[in-house]
Amino acid sequence: MKYRHALPIGLLIILSVWNLNAQQWIDSREREIVIRSVNVIPMDAELVIPNQTVVISKGKITAIDAKPKYSKNALVIDGKGKYLMPGLAEMHAHVPPIDDLEPMKEVLFLFAANGITTIRGMLGHPKHLELRSMIQQGTVNGPHFYTTGPSFNGISVRTAEAGAEMVRRQKEMGYDFLKLHPGLNLETFPAIASTAHEVGIPFAGHVSYAVGVWRAIDAGYSSIDHLDGFVEALVPGIDNVTEQEAGLFGMFVGHRADVSRIPSLMKALKEKNIWVVPTQSLAEKWFSPTYNAESFRNDPNSKYMAPQTVEQWITTKKNLLANPLYNSANIESLIRLRRQLILECQKNGVGLLLGCDAPQVFNVPGFSTHQELVYLVESGLTPYQALRTGTVNVARYLKLDDSGVIRTGAVADLVLVNGNPLTDITQTQNISGVMLNGKWLSKAEIDSGLRKLEKQ
Repeated sequence: MKYRHALPIGLLIILSVWNLNAQQWIDSREREIVIRSVNVIPMDAELVIPNQTVVISKGKITAIDAKPKYSKNALVIDGKGKYLMPGLAEMHAHVPPIDDLEPMKEVLFLFAANGITTIRGMLGHPKHLELRSMIQQGTVNGPHFYTTGPSFNGISVRTAEAGAEMVRRQKEMGYDFLKLHPGLNLETFPAIASTAHEVGIPFAGHVSYAVGVWRAIDAGYSSIDHLDGFVEALVPGIDNVTEQEAGLFGMFVGHRADVSRIPSLMKALKEKNIWVVPTQSLAEKWFSPTYNAESFRNDPNSKYMAPQTVEQWITTKKNLLANPLYNSANIESLIRLRRQLILECQKNGVGLLLGCDAPQVFNVPGFSTHQELVYLVESGLTPYQALRTGTVNVARYLKLDDSGVIRTGAVADLVLVNGNPLTDITQTQNISGVMLNGKWLSKAEIDSGLRKLEKQ
């Protein structure tokens, strides 16, 4: 299995067409929306405020009180016994990089139906700029969309000059971020990074093997995703190991890591304010020997992916297991190391952002974001800390003062769930309704929309 100059991760997307414009969401710009007698999880503190009524008008929270005033024609939603939390963000999402908007809308609905109210698309396409504009204008319903441009990798960038020009072009086109993939080298990467800082566009994603995480940190990544380069930085003698021998994200050498080097890595990440998107669910499913590829056929979420995509993912896992360098015990050690790195980021104040790389091997858009939360908790984070990675932390990262929390004046991107996620993180999956872009999506609408997206 070769990784150098490989096609970017995230291209295995096969979706059918369904027009989501027909979805009838109730708009708070036309009438107030009131969630009554609900337990509020504000997320700016680890607490639950019981028996509150939340009033929403024109996409903003206008009141939170036991008995607030609201108009007679308001839509009143019974929140008794339920919990209201800020909407989640998926900071390593993939939207189909194609010219057809309809498959993109499918992915948007899968995220929205799961309470994902913000996404960062990590493999860009010019059509994404149009989609972002349509979401902002309200002509397409979907999460707030931050988009990267087309991938910077060993194929798309052959020279320093080409890399610098690609940066300037993507900045002029209006992308929010640059997406870096494997295959960059010590000539092309510095040109990309310096030009990005010059024109003022952040870059994020993979760390190329030839670059390494120390240069990546010094260059000022906005976020490093997948913990890419972290494992290799801990392995003694890594300079004598080829990229193929190390494996994707250092999977074949992780068992050799010297954990005494972790504090230096954390210190550098913290000092340079590098954010981290772990995408642990990718490793836990794709890499781990304990996840049975064939079992994905019976996964209730697999029905939202095209059958050929499901088969591709199963084959991808089988090919990995057949690699002569794959050793089950060593990979289990890698998974434990990745969990340790996630926990050390949390302990050392390194900013963690929620993201799982969906749709990608065994990660179905929306659903897998909730699974990522579970893996964060299994890595040692508390449920509150895990929830912050997709709410408060994202608002801070994106410099949004009125997002990621529930308070008067904040953007009303909200998720109504049936249980308390502060005591059981899986309750984020128990969704009763979603408030997004000033519009209410009921449980009935969610279920109806998901049925239309079933592929098998």
